[in-house]
Parts: sequence; structure tokens; C-alpha cells
Amino acid sequence: MNYMDAGVDIDRGNAWIETIKRLVAGRGSIPKTGIGGFSGTVSIGGGRSIVACCDGVGTKIELARETGIYRGLGQDLVAMSVNDLVTCGATPLFFLDYIACGALDEAVMESVIEGVLDGCEASRCALLGGETAEMPGVYAPDGFDLAGFAVGLLDDDRAAVGRDIAQGDIIIGLPSSGIHSNGYSLVRKILRGSGVLDCHGRRDNGGQERNGRQVAAPTGEKPLWGGGATLGEILMRPTKIYARAALEASSTGAVKGMAHITGGGIESNINRVMPGGLKCAIDYSSWERPPVFDFIADSGVGEAEMRRVFNLGVGYAVVVSPSNAGAVVNALKSAGETPFTAGRVTETG
Repeated sequence: MNYMDAGVDIDRGNAWIETIKRLVAGRGSIPKTGIGGFSGTVSIGGGRSIVACCDGVGTKIELARETGIYRGLGQDLVAMSVNDLVTCGATPLFFLDYIACGALDEAVMESVIEGVLDGCEASRCALLGGETAEMPGVYAPDGFDLAGFAVGLLDDDRAAVGRDIAQGDIIIGLPSSGIHSNGYSLVRKILRGSGVLDCHGRRDNGGQERNGRQVAAPTGEKPLWGGGATLGEILMRPTKIYARAALEASSTGAVKGMAHITGGGIESNINRVMPGGLKCAIDYSSWERPPVFDFIADSGVGEAEMRRVFNLGVGYAVVVSPSNAGAVVNALKSAGETPFTAGRVTETG
């Protein structure tokens, strides 16, 4: 089973980015940081730049509807943009949201906005405004979609954009809170195929066991892998926000590059900040995967596809030289993180 089976074509998505690059280049308006990075940058003079990005939460929305767990979607929305924003060392300033729906359900959307405010508080940025559009005929009455936009400020002399990365540099990983907000089309296909979740997300599976771990339906009462959480609660855990950690690391002046691990997996996202001729070499045995990824793998997803689609427990990565690794690790720990060495930079070929 793979992402293509669930209707998502990663290669086509990458090709579309190349098309956008070509279209932008044809207009002679290539941004300072180019197209295809984690964020866009525009100089405002005085050694400073405005940084901006946008994102959504994907089909995790559909699982929220099935489980009735909505608040975390708001934090997901902020995290997906802010975590991209801070990869260059920018300080988040404000956030905007866009909600499109078939019919406005105030109770659901209030929960989502509470989550947005949770995310803004964790990112130390303001919710500046947004737009809510009712679009009957485009969305089902209970259907909706979310998009978010983050803007920040960057001191150009502290930008971490990967130019100085060299062979032998260390890749420091930061743990994820779970799946975050990528790969949910495949997750939902697995849930239906395994009989854990019916079309309404209400059917208990009778305590089915997978490798000795009890699987509970999202609305069931049985715990999954200890801790008392149901499968639905684990799958709906909001994306972790790395703004504080990224800024603490940047403050050392020793960070060469940073990557937010989203769609495409660990290697693809870290390689986005690598100069030509270099790539990351990840040691997948250097951390313990959250059990939810074992559940997905046990459902028939091969290791190569797992690495290509999911974060596998690493939500953010920082690239530093070996001589500066200690200082950056200490800065990350001061931000409440538990950093670990996830790999090194090597030559391509």
C-alpha cells in the first residue's frame, strides 16, 4: 500500500513546483530565496527581510469530522506555516486564517479558532485577521477547508539558508508529536481497509490486536499502547510548534540550515536546504519511532514508502558543524527539546 493508492502523487506534486518555478522565472520576478523553499523572503532594507509562507492541514480535516476532535486542527494550521517560517531564522510576527465551508457551524469553527489561538500563543505571534467564506454547492453542508498564512521578520545576517553546509556536518533531529499534518489520505485508507474505522468513525473493533498492541476505534474507550489514549486521539494530536526551539538555536549563530519535516519525509525535506553536491544521510535507528508509525507499517506500508510519506517521529531538523553541535544542542534543550543526532551530511552520488 502506498500514497498513490490513496490518491496522492508526490512526484506529480514535485513536478508542479517545477512548473511554478518556470512560470515565475518567465515573469522576471524570482524572489530573493527562490521558489520551492520553506518560505519566501523580501528585503525591506536595513539588513532586514520580511518572510512569509502559507499552508493548510490537508485531509486531516476529514478525520476530525469522523472523530469529532477539532481544536487541534487550529494548532496544526498555525504550525504548518510557522514551522516553515522559522527554518530561515525568522521571528513570527502575525498569522492569518482562511476558512471555507458549506455552512458555518459556529461550535466547530469556534473550537478550530481556539486551536489557532493556542498555536499563535505557542509561536508568540498575533492572530491578525482572516476570512470565513460560506460556499454552498462547493462544499457539503458539513464540509470545510482551512488555510493559514504566517509572516515574520528576519535579520539577514542571521539567516540560516544552507549556503555554508559542508560534508560531515551533523543533522540534529527534534521529536515530533506524532503524524503531524501529512499523510492522512493514506492513514484514512488504512483505517477503512483494516476495519478499525467505518465511514462514520463510530465502530469499535472489538479489541483487535496488532503485534500485541490493542487498537481502539477513534471513539472507543480502549487505550492504545498505554496512556489511556484512543487511536483517534493519537491520530488527531496537533502538530508540534518548533518556533521557540528554532529561534533559540539561531541565537547561537552556529546554525547552517533548518528543515521542517512535512510531506515527502525526512530526507526530502532536509535535502531542500542542501547545497549542490550534498545530501543528508539519516540513521533511522538513532531514535525510537512513536508506535503509531508501527501501526501504519503493520497495515501494509513498506519501509521505503513510510520514509517517503511520514516524519517517523522527527518533526524538525537542524544542520550544524561538529564543532558547534554542543552549543546548539544546549540551546535546543533550553527551549524544552530533547535533541538527538539523526544523521550527517554526505556527498551525492
